[in-house]
Amino acid sequence: MPRAELSELNALLAVADASSFTLAAARLGTSQSALSHTVRRLEERLGVRLLTRTTRSVAPTEAGQRLMDSLRPALEEIDARLDALTAARERPAGKIRITISETAADTILWPALARFLPHYPDIQVELVIDQALTDIVAGRFDAGVRLGEHLEKDMIAVPIGPPLRMAVVGAPAYFARRAPPATPHDLSDHDCINLRLATAGGLYAWEFEKDGRALNVRVAGALTFSRAPLTVRAAADGFGLACVPEDHVISLLAEGRLIRVLEDWCPPFAGYHLYYPSRRHQPAAFALLVEALRYRPG
Repeated sequence: MPRAELSELNALLAVADASSFTLAAARLGTSQSALSHTVRRLEERLGVRLLTRTTRSVAPTEAGQRLMDSLRPALEEIDARLDALTAARERPAGKIRITISETAADTILWPALARFLPHYPDIQVELVIDQALTDIVAGRFDAGVRLGEHLEKDMIAVPIGPPLRMAVVGAPAYFARRAPPATPHDLSDHDCINLRLATAGGLYAWEFEKDGRALNVRVAGALTFSRAPLTVRAAADGFGLACVPEDHVISLLAEGRLIRVLEDWCPPFAGYHLYYPSRRHQPAAFALLVEALRYRPG
């Protein structure tokens, strides 16, 4: 992309974010007339109006909003890469506080931190294990780690792991007594281990989907836990079926201590993301950590 076009796109985003040519011009260090000319030049080249201007405010048109929604992630990625390069010239230091679930800490974050921290001895990381959807601003955290489908829309979210799937599992001893379920409807004939959600307090309804058809199933059984690791342990001990994210049971499946069923009813969903409220003016240590954690397929 020519540098002139990139400058025009940044100008468009600045005006839309500020809802004002005057405020955007002040933030960009340019004049209002120059900024207006830059946006008008972009509109003329694209042949479509991108901003609606009134005497009191400026707002994106429908076409402008679609353009900005598609551009913003790419431009933020460019900014993040440049910020990381700039930060690398300094000696990054400081403390980073992250709220995270226990499983994500064990399977995703700690392996990455074990590789990252030896290179940056002045960076300190505090992990606070919490299953609930913590308000990171109120809790004074720098970031949090949760599954992508649980994130608020106003957060910057960086994928740090691959897509996941739910896994319905039981022990070989359990299936020696009971025939495996062929469809989610068969779960009514099985002992299922319930999970009480920390976020809402209710029991998790097992979620399935196949051929575009979504199905939520309320299961029943003698056991209910508030932590997924206990449901996995009870399932491995033969007390019934558990439904948990597959990263909880990969090793047990490989060892043959658990058997997976209904796999064709469990499509992938967004995996773990690092989320935080703003990408601008982040400390060098945080910018480097974000880039180190960023998931890159392949």
